[in-house]
Amino acid sequence: MRANDDRLIIITGGAGFIGSAAIRYLNNRGVKNLVIIDDLGSDEKWKNLVGKSFKEIVPIVCCFDWLKGREKEISAFLHLGACSSTIEKNADFLLENNTKFSIKLAEYALEHNHRFVYASSAATYGDGAKGFSDNHEFLDGLEPLNMYGYSKHLFDLWAKSTGALSKIVGLKFFNVFGPNESHKGRMASAIHHIFPVARSEGVIHLFKSNDPEHYVDGGQCRDFIYVKDAVRMAVAFLDNEAVGIFNIGTSKAGTWNEVAASVFKALEKPENIQYIPMPEDLMGKYQNYTRADMSKTAGVLGQEAFCDTLENSIIDYVRNYLIPEKRW
Repeated sequence: MRANDDRLIIITGGAGFIGSAAIRYLNNRGVKNLVIIDDLGSDEKWKNLVGKSFKEIVPIVCCFDWLKGREKEISAFLHLGACSSTIEKNADFLLENNTKFSIKLAEYALEHNHRFVYASSAATYGDGAKGFSDNHEFLDGLEPLNMYGYSKHLFDLWAKSTGALSKIVGLKFFNVFGPNESHKGRMASAIHHIFPVARSEGVIHLFKSNDPEHYVDGGQCRDFIYVKDAVRMAVAFLDNEAVGIFNIGTSKAGTWNEVAASVFKALEKPENIQYIPMPEDLMGKYQNYTRADMSKTAGVLGQEAFCDTLENSIIDYVRNYLIPEKRW
């Protein structure tokens, strides 16, 4: 298994949300031959790495210089680094950071026969009108709602058009939540944002529906997946020989009202939900419904694709991480 190989596993975005959780999961399996490609910046993202074992942290700008001459030392890439802001307006930055960097890294991995597993996104599915199937034949017709989703989509299309998709793995992460996301600011999960007010004031504010004909207030649906489940699936693809694009979700669509109810249950407080207008910069870019088609992923991972209930996952997150202010 690659994860237990003596050679290096390169994790881009390793100090970030999903990346640091992947390191924790790998460490728990006894895997420490990890190299992190990331910038720690001036926030507290570095805290995600405290207590974890790895070989080295390499700044992003030094990535390709560091890789030169180390081809035989490397086993695999878990490429999770990206700008994940769905409201980032600098399209050139997203194209350079999320698309072109990924292409260059994938070309290096392919040239040297390294396993390459990368993070795509459910944002590539747009409003969901064309479904949430990871079947490659539907890839060209997808229409992302924002530039972040488009930057991910462009890399998926590059991988398909060049034939790289028959050699690498793309993971379309749905709505991931859980410990280690506090540095993400506005892009942290809604659970992270509603928790402090729910605890201190006993109220949760949810967006009013922008499509009341189809969704009641708080009835908008997302496929919420706990980060512990997401990284377990992602790491599994380091060990198998599967190739192509795979959804990483739960195959269930939970409502925001259900999320709020689970947070109140975790806090042992009565439910008190208030609905507020949706911000203008999200109008027309907001996904009212997502649900991963997990049939292809489950066919490869089997039991590894099983996830706990949304309620149990939120309770674990709130009680074991948010309340005690701990990371995983």
